[in-house]
Amino acid sequence: MIHVDVTIMGQPYKLACKEDEERALREAANLLDKKMSAIRDAGKVKGNDRIAVMAALGMAAEFLAAKTSGGSSMLEVQEKIGAMHKVLDNALTPQENLF
Repeated sequence: MIHVDVTIMGQPYKLACKEDEERALREAANLLDKKMSAIRDAGKVKGNDRIAVMAALGMAAEFLAAKTSGGSSMLEVQEKIGAMHKVLDNALTPQENLF
């Protein structure tokens, strides 16, 4: 496991992941930062927890739209989501040991 420092909406996070998952983790954190920052900057949603929920809902809607558009096979989409889920689980689980 390696430790990766990322910043989401100006807040630093130290995450752990396997070395071969670092790039995907950084890309996921960058995407989340962009989505959350855009919601915050629009000024319609207050509070980081609400901003995070709105970003998650937006990303879920994008996923569902991609799923129904037929751009990728459902199996490919499921594999990508599964890989992202694994990276995030691996990164977040060791957080309990950092504090």
